[in-house]
Amino acid sequence: MTKTLLAKIKNKKFPIIVEKDEGGFYIVECPVFRGCYTQGKTIDEALRNIREVIALCLEEKENREILESYNPKEVGLHNITF
Repeated sequence: MTKTLLAKIKNKKFPIIVEKDEGGFYIVECPVFRGCYTQGKTIDEALRNIREVIALCLEEKENREILESYNPKEVGLHNITF
């Protein structure tokens, strides 16, 4: 990752979704970027992995453009049951 890009994302907050699957793995997704997901045996491993995946996603021009305009005031996750 370039120093310029690193400076742009420093202190930038990205929403992530964490789910534990039936096998006990943690699945983590960053919905800001298409295809930005990973997993880990522990939550710590999954969070380390998603940082790497976000960095890889930001190597693509399309995702850097998304980053330029991404500045939500609030992010929330809610569950509904049917």
